[in-house]
Amino acid sequence: MDSVIYGKNSVLEALIAGDREINKILISKNIHTDAKINRIKELAKQNGVIFQFVGKEKFEPYKEFNHQGIIANIAPIKYLDLETFLENNKKEYGSLVILDGIEDSHNLGAIIRTCVCAGVDGIIIPSRRNVLVNSTVEKTSAGAINHIPLIKVNSLINAIQVLKDNGWWIVSADASAKQNYYDIKYNDMSFALVMGAEHAGVSKSILKASDFVVKIPMENNFNSLNVSNAMSAIIFESVRQRKV
Repeated sequence: MDSVIYGKNSVLEALIAGDREINKILISKNIHTDAKINRIKELAKQNGVIFQFVGKEKFEPYKEFNHQGIIANIAPIKYLDLETFLENNKKEYGSLVILDGIEDSHNLGAIIRTCVCAGVDGIIIPSRRNVLVNSTVEKTSAGAINHIPLIKVNSLINAIQVLKDNGWWIVSADASAKQNYYDIKYNDMSFALVMGAEHAGVSKSILKASDFVVKIPMENNFNSLNVSNAMSAIIFESVRQRKV
């Protein structure tokens, strides 16, 4: 069954990536034609993708979304399995983000976008009790979802053990940790950063299985960072270290 993505960036990046089948693109007759719309039309023609200019009634089911006058019917995202990822990942020092119980689609989209910008090699998502990719995730990621492997696993604990058996170190974020996130030396190891949901955090079993548990120190005991903000701070510290 096809999924729906919306917004100029999401549709354009899906066309550029070229690894997901696009059935049809609908463009509003009232849309202001700009460089992105022209590029979408150009790539659609090159790839044999049908696009149509339609009336506003076609967008009525999506009025709650910021669709920007463009919608595409696209094949669902293809998830990778962990074993295949490990076989294909040849970096000396890699990085992964593991999500434990993320429920908000906007947070997942923002996390995906940040991970692509930071050069993270992949994102591991559990098949249950975690939001999976939907139209909101695609839109929030601004097309970044097409540029990073998404790895779906049945058990995070089992996945973590597989990673550890393959030489990866597990770093979990927890507000009550004793160690600060910038005290870890990320530049000489392959690591997977585990982030939990705001209300529950990383599960106790995963914290116990982690090699490092770190926190982001807060001023005035005011802990207000959401999961995507917190992940950004930690992952870009690893980028900084590797650039030094």
